[in-house]
Amino acid sequence: MTTLLAHPAPGTRPARPDRRALAALDFGQLGPNWYAAVMGTAITANAAVALPHRVPGQLDFARGVWALSAAVLVLLVAARLVHLTRHRAAAREQLLENPATAVFYGCPPMALLAVGFGTLAVGAPVIGTGPAVAADLVLWTAGTLYAVAVAAGIPYLMVTRHRLSALRANPTWLLPVVAPMVSAALGPALLPHLPAGLRPALFYACYGLFGASLLATLVVLPVVFAGLVHSKLPAVLLTPSLFLVLGPLGQSTTAVGNLSDAARATAPALAPAAFGLAVLYGVAMTGFALLWLLIAGAANLRALVRHRMPFGLTWWAFTFPVGTCVTGTAGLARHTGFAGFGWLAVGLYLLLLAAWAVAGVRTVSALAGGRLLRAAPAA
Repeated sequence: MTTLLAHPAPGTRPARPDRRALAALDFGQLGPNWYAAVMGTAITANAAVALPHRVPGQLDFARGVWALSAAVLVLLVAARLVHLTRHRAAAREQLLENPATAVFYGCPPMALLAVGFGTLAVGAPVIGTGPAVAADLVLWTAGTLYAVAVAAGIPYLMVTRHRLSALRANPTWLLPVVAPMVSAALGPALLPHLPAGLRPALFYACYGLFGASLLATLVVLPVVFAGLVHSKLPAVLLTPSLFLVLGPLGQSTTAVGNLSDAARATAPALAPAAFGLAVLYGVAMTGFALLWLLIAGAANLRALVRHRMPFGLTWWAFTFPVGTCVTGTAGLARHTGFAGFGWLAVGLYLLLLAAWAVAGVRTVSALAGGRLLRAAPAA
């Protein structure tokens, strides 16, 4: 749990940035949970262009954040290659022996998918439509294959290898099964750029991914809630993980909305049904998402005030799930014409922006100060 719960001891002051601390980073501790930073950064860019309202500089800001997410993804992939080649025992332990870190293997495919979509939706004016489509196609394909492998593989390990108790389930268990939903939501953006003969295959594949992820979530989510009620969270630093429940809610709303848009050209006979599903399902999921946002927000406020919850990488849970609610409600505004959904998307985006800024600054500070990926002192 070291990579998950790395944080300064309560009552200590943050250390000043130290070049020696940066040079002494221990890549053996670099787990898949670090991809949450890429996810949170990419969704901040992607959600900005999805909003129904515009302010001066909004698109330029989105492009800058997208470029940052792409750069961080490249650096993280390189660092993970170091981890997987030089720290094989640690990598094996994270996946096969430690269920607390294994569930975070849901993060890498979602990071690939989010950056790929951002490259097309945000970065195309910067790098050109052709390169943006090619990059998104590669990242969506790789991310989807990865997502399906994780959505099947991690539950398989839970059933056959990991020592777990359903009474101690927590929201991180949702990460592997929600990854295909991201593929379903972001795949339709590629449809206009594919040959006509390939479009139905991608369209129906996205609906299949939607169904697989939704049903898997409906299996896991009651177990998670039962575990929370029975055993509470095992550590205060896991309190931000309550926001992860928003992920499948907002992402599935985004998925049915984007698939509804795609149906008009790809499967016209299904367009009316797809539109009705997008609106009715989306409104219902948004209602539950807002209810859960109140619960998760109150629990985190309590953890901050009463327990002085320290910083950890779990704080990135405040970003991507909220971002999916932004894109979901923006889609509802587009489909219903109801201005309330548009302003709800704006309000959620302001929450996302604040969370992303705090998580980003604290992560950089913790890395520079040697409080994350801290190498063991020399004997």
